[in-house]
Amino acid sequence: MSTNEEEREEEASYIDYETFLAPDFKPSSFANTLVLATNNPNDAPLDLSTPLSKVLFDSQEIDSHIDLLTTRSAIPLLTYTKDQTDASGRIISEIDQQVKSLNESYRQLEKEVIQKHAEADEVRQVASRLWETLKLGRSVGRCLQLGRQLEVQHSEISSAASSGTAASATATGGTSSSGKREDHRALVRCAHTIVSLREILDRRAPGEEGHGLERVHAIRTLQDGVVGPIERSVRTASEQVVREFSIGSASGTATFAQSEETRARTVSAMMALYLLSPTPTGGGATRSDGRWAPQLLLQALEVYLRNALQSSTASLARSLATLPSLDRTLAEVAARCQNIIALEIILDTTKAPVHPLLLPPSSQQPPTPARPTSSSHKQHAAVTPAATSTEKHTNLLQPLLAHLETGSLASYFWRTMAGGLSTRVQEIMNRGGVSARTLKSNRNSVADAIRECVVRGSQPPSTVTAAKGKAGRADPEKSGWEREVAVMVGSVVGNLGR
Repeated sequence: MSTNEEEREEEASYIDYETFLAPDFKPSSFANTLVLATNNPNDAPLDLSTPLSKVLFDSQEIDSHIDLLTTRSAIPLLTYTKDQTDASGRIISEIDQQVKSLNESYRQLEKEVIQKHAEADEVRQVASRLWETLKLGRSVGRCLQLGRQLEVQHSEISSAASSGTAASATATGGTSSSGKREDHRALVRCAHTIVSLREILDRRAPGEEGHGLERVHAIRTLQDGVVGPIERSVRTASEQVVREFSIGSASGTATFAQSEETRARTVSAMMALYLLSPTPTGGGATRSDGRWAPQLLLQALEVYLRNALQSSTASLARSLATLPSLDRTLAEVAARCQNIIALEIILDTTKAPVHPLLLPPSSQQPPTPARPTSSSHKQHAAVTPAATSTEKHTNLLQPLLAHLETGSLASYFWRTMAGGLSTRVQEIMNRGGVSARTLKSNRNSVADAIRECVVRGSQPPSTVTAAKGKAGRADPEKSGWEREVAVMVGSVVGNLGR
């Protein structure tokens, strides 16, 4: 062993193994070092034989050292290799048994689990599609049922309207009046049915009741052939009822029963327009404060007021040019204002109906039992104000007053008419002639007549007052109609000059 150690030390000292085994060893750098070590850098011809001989000698020494080591350690190397081969064989035999067992278990699991899972997944898909088909079928069935119900209700409107046309024109027929009563009730029923259909058809998100209905041909036919035409018919009929509203107490021909019938018919028409108005989800309008506004109802009432204003302004302007007809015209204007006051009383005493499409989704679904936790009670308390703030129209008058930006319909009527009448009076005076001179010479009598017209027109009809007790509102000394009187008188007399 000492001899071997001495030989290793000599070989280690002669051959620099660390240089060859270094990670940053580069043959080109090593060759350059040998050339520089055996030659003078200033010599033009380089002697490469000496470094080449050293490299060859080192290679031979290393080869001889390898041969010596392998010769001395042949038996241990062969023994180690044999032991490793035997161990590998034993490991492979054991692993083969485990692999065979694992493959057998996998085949059994594939047969018992994977195949059954695939079959179960197919069944799940079939059941899911059947459930979607069932839900779609239920929704289609409900829509068709509501469509049929809507057709029946609309037929009641048509039959009642045909039987009550003569009575509505003369307001004297008792039998036809009962048929007309069924007419206005059917308007509200049709509106509720249309809203129920909207409630289904507008919910098209996945998982909701109306999802997929737009792809059903029967539903498209129902919308185009039944719901759309009937909705337009109900809307037109309701707008006509509002447009033709008149208590008729100015001439004293309307009885209390007839006034109540007109009132009920008008309320039904306004209810129908309120329900048919587009909601925010369907493109409906909202006010500046973010609250929903019944667009169709407001349009119908605004048209009624505009027609009354236009006809009153035009007739009063003509009568101011021909004074003999002024008394009759002022009586008509007072009657129109009384109708507007009666309409205001009806709107004020009519509670706004509950609109299903304005409620939050959680309140439209059937109630589910909540767990008795504090968080659930807090969530429920948080939903309730949202529902009330969305639907909080205590009566039908509030949205109209907010839309017109006024506090009273009668005040709006007189002030708006006074604004349009000033221009007409100026035109009469600018034309001159007999009409202008007569109007100017009778300014006091005209002022008194207009003052009496405003006072008389600001009193509600007796039938409406007796029914709802609104007489205190109409007293000019208590209700402050002096401003309206001054505005109306000033719009005429103030433009006559001196």
